[in-house]
Amino acid sequence: MDKHSHEEKHFMSSDLIRDIVIGMSDGLTVPFALAAGLSGAVDTTALIMTAGGAEIAAGSIAMGLGGYLAGKTDAEHYETELKREQREVIEVPDKEEEEVAEVFREYGLEEEQIKSITATMRKNPDQWVDFMMKFELGLEKPEPSRARNSAITIAISYIVGGLIPLSPYIIISDPASALKMSVIFTLIALMIFGYIKGRFTGTTPWKNAVQTTIVGGLAAAVAFGLARLLS
Repeated sequence: MDKHSHEEKHFMSSDLIRDIVIGMSDGLTVPFALAAGLSGAVDTTALIMTAGGAEIAAGSIAMGLGGYLAGKTDAEHYETELKREQREVIEVPDKEEEEVAEVFREYGLEEEQIKSITATMRKNPDQWVDFMMKFELGLEKPEPSRARNSAITIAISYIVGGLIPLSPYIIISDPASALKMSVIFTLIALMIFGYIKGRFTGTTPWKNAVQTTIVGGLAAAVAFGLARLLS
C-alpha cells in the first residue's frame, strides 16, 4: 500500500479575490496615470491632489456600482433560468430527459446507464433542476449578499490602490519630485500586486508581476506625454 497520499492542489477563484483584483488594478493605474499627466502640465501639487482625490471618489463609486449591478444581474439571470427549468421539467419532461442524456453521452456512458440515471432524476425534480442549471447552463447559485459585497470590496480596493500613487503629492510640494516618488511607489505596488495576483490565480507570479507593472507604467507614460504635449 502506498504510504504517500495523493494531494491535488487547485486554485478556486473566489468572488472576493476577483473583486479585489478588479478594484486594485484600476485603482493603481487610473489615478497614477492622472497624476502623472497633471504633473506634466501644472506646477502645484494642490491641483493634482484635488483632481486625484475627485477621481478616486468618482472611480470608486463607479466601480462599486458596476460590481453591484453585475452581481444583481447574475442573481436575476439565475432566478430567471431556474424558474424556466422548473417549469420545463413539469411541462416537457421528455425533452429535458433527452438533454440530460446528451450530457452523459458526451462522457461516454452506455444507454442503459443513462436510462437508469434519467429515471432516477424524474423521481427527484429538485435535483434534476439543479443538475440542468449546473451542467446544461453552467450556472451556480449566487450568494444572496453577492452584489452588496462586490460593490464594497471593489470600491475599497480602488480607494486603497488609488491612494498609493497620490501619497507622495501629499508630503512633497514640487510636482516633479512628487512624480518621481509616485512612479517608484506605484511601480513597486504594481509589481507586488501582480506577484500576489499570480500566486492566487495559480499562474506564474513573476510573469504576472512584470505584465502588471508594464501596463501601469505605460498608462502613466502616455498620460504624462500627452499632458506635456498639450501644455
